[in-house]
Amino acid sequence: MGEADVVIECRDCEFRESFANLGRARVALDDHESEAGHYVDWQIGRIADGVEQAGADAGICGISGRENPDTPLLEWRQSDDEP
Repeated sequence: MGEADVVIECRDCEFRESFANLGRARVALDDHESEAGHYVDWQIGRIADGVEQAGADAGICGISGRENPDTPLLEWRQSDDEP
């Protein structure tokens, strides 16, 4: 992710910050919500290609037929050669 790919913004006050990664944005979001009791929205401008593909392959949670059953991400089963 590049600079300012994640923006968090409070619905209840003027709090707004940008972050280069999800981890730091999540910490700031949690801190503001717990300290101020406000609800914070976030926008993710861009994510890594692999994360985007994994999300697309997973489909829409809970709706059958919206996932990609041919994704290599589901090839986690052991082969017959492995113990």
